[in-house]
Amino acid sequence: MAHTLKQRLPRRNQPPASGRPAGLKLTVQDQEAICQALTDYHRQFDDCFYRREQRHWSAVYLCGQLSNAERKTIEPMVLDLLGVNRNAVRAVQEFIGIGQWAALDVIRRHQAVVAQSLGHPRGVVIVDGSGFPKQGEHSAGVAWQYCGLLGKVANCQEGVFVVYHSPLGYAFLNGRLYLPEDWFDRAHQARWPDCAIPADTVFRTEPDLALNLVRDLVERDVLPFQWVTCDEHFGQNPGFLDGVAALGKWYFAEVPNNTHVWLHTPAVEPAGPGLLGRPRIRARVSLDAPPPQALRTLASNLPKTRWQRLTIQEGSKGPLRADFAWLRVTIVRNRLPGPRVWAIFRRSLTEPTETKYYLCNAPVGLAPRTMADMSGQRWPIETIFEEAKGEVGMDHYETRTWVGWHHHMAQTFLAHYFLMQVRAQLKKVTRFDNGSSATTSRPDHRHRQVPIGSVRPHRVPSTAKPCSVSVPSQPHCTTASETQPKIEKVKSLVVMKVSL
Repeated sequence: MAHTLKQRLPRRNQPPASGRPAGLKLTVQDQEAICQALTDYHRQFDDCFYRREQRHWSAVYLCGQLSNAERKTIEPMVLDLLGVNRNAVRAVQEFIGIGQWAALDVIRRHQAVVAQSLGHPRGVVIVDGSGFPKQGEHSAGVAWQYCGLLGKVANCQEGVFVVYHSPLGYAFLNGRLYLPEDWFDRAHQARWPDCAIPADTVFRTEPDLALNLVRDLVERDVLPFQWVTCDEHFGQNPGFLDGVAALGKWYFAEVPNNTHVWLHTPAVEPAGPGLLGRPRIRARVSLDAPPPQALRTLASNLPKTRWQRLTIQEGSKGPLRADFAWLRVTIVRNRLPGPRVWAIFRRSLTEPTETKYYLCNAPVGLAPRTMADMSGQRWPIETIFEEAKGEVGMDHYETRTWVGWHHHMAQTFLAHYFLMQVRAQLKKVTRFDNGSSATTSRPDHRHRQVPIGSVRPHRVPSTAKPCSVSVPSQPHCTTASETQPKIEKVKSLVVMKVSL
């Protein structure tokens, strides 16, 4: 990059943009190391942009998202970073809103970086949607629709996202803006040019979009994963579940309690001549077969011996436990028997009437313990949206265009990933140094190298060398006992500033 990235000390007595309590006060050396790491990190994406100016404004935008600015929209971010410079504001607005660079190129490079640092055989892909409340009707895809953030129908945009979660951490992988069916009528299509919606865009449901995102990961073999998890909005869609299974992946999908299944696969009468009347034009379930039952009915009829108490995960307030039961069932597909799958029931210990229902296409020999674990694998999705919206301004954008939405999300994925990597490394290294006398006896212990990314430009990240941040192992002007609790409360990054 032609420019340099420098830090600016945080304003005194000003909380982070997320509203969380103030965290660790980083030293000047720490800030310089992080700024250098940010420079090296962003350099990995240089060849995703066609022009030097695009690389520059991408870095400006990234720094703004990592700042502690209260409102992370373009104008306040640019003015805060570069001073009063209206030309810069317009340039960044054009870079995000109509810039001629491909968000998909940046996202695919980002996926490779995530694979290098977080890829793990026990990785899980999480699918979910998120709403972005909006005023007016001129933003691409805005409509009165259910908004999960508000928990009600509201005027909003809706995005579909896939997140990667492994024992090494979690990160966004991709996202798509959902275009409601109303936007394909003649009145709405008149707005397409102003919203920069591609003319060849076709209507796809949210589950369709999610399946395409998962399919892209599988076909390009980006990261190792076997499981795909989702909530009931996606789990109740047969096309999504069958599509995941066709990709050779195992889904663990929450479904509504009125989902109907058969305990035993019923006999099917094929199409053809009947005993009486006209011939049947399609197959049907045998008339003497028992009807399918709702999952809630099956759960209520299970004997106590079928329930097993298991720990889902270890939480900050102790282990999270629940009662589980599981059955092999046949799911209904177009009124006919579908595949044999697992039905899993998870009953709360604190609220005995609260039961969650899941379908899973994992093989018969899979340990029930594994399925219980999978019921707790969706926790990062709420956390990552909270972090992205609270820390890096995921929902602060003001662009109205289709292109701008995807540009902003690509930049958001980069900002969130970098923030999480630096936060994790600062915690890890400082905690290790404070607890090990052997480490502090080394002559170079004050310049420990912390890998957080790759720096070699114009190369595939998997072949690049890791960059490093030199984080002092002993805090300056404080004792280890005073710093340790601060390390555990790292909630935001230092403010970054671009120097032209």
